[in-house]
Amino acid sequence: MPDVNAAEPPLVPATDFSVSVDLSTAGGEALATALGLEPLDPEGGRFRRVYTGGSSTAIEFMVLAPDFSAMHRMRTSDELFFHHAGAPLRMLLLDVPGGREVVLGTDIGSGQVPMVVVPAGIWQGSSPDGPWSLVSTVVSPGFEWSDFEMADTDGLIAEHPTAAARIRELTHRTDPLH
Repeated sequence: MPDVNAAEPPLVPATDFSVSVDLSTAGGEALATALGLEPLDPEGGRFRRVYTGGSSTAIEFMVLAPDFSAMHRMRTSDELFFHHAGAPLRMLLLDVPGGREVVLGTDIGSGQVPMVVVPAGIWQGSSPDGPWSLVSTVVSPGFEWSDFEMADTDGLIAEHPTAAARIRELTHRTDPLH
């Protein structure tokens, strides 16, 4: 697992500004490279921690299709998501029976939201609604691996059977029979 808790200055420049990236034409891989994003295992996606201070942490986070952010939760920390660029991010939140989908993006008129709060203890997973999505997340209190939990597919499906298809899309299956 990446060491997201490694000591570093409280504020880290988010981008090497000597690298020019045109968001209108850049592919997700080029943008991920320019931002210095690294694979985030076991969740999926790519990330770079950009802030550690006080009682919070922040990362830049990108999901490039067909990859996804697998179903997981923060046991005791809230997580705030902010959309920055690329396709909308389709988030499944299992905070009500059957779950609900929130679309993080900039097209407010179509029901997208530019920011969403995922309270502590809520199962979540997401995928881009296009080639790639770039968001940032703030975790408060700050991220600790001991607070992070990957989901059990069968357990989530048993609790939320009407969301079974989307849960399967957002989990890494290791059992070849499923």
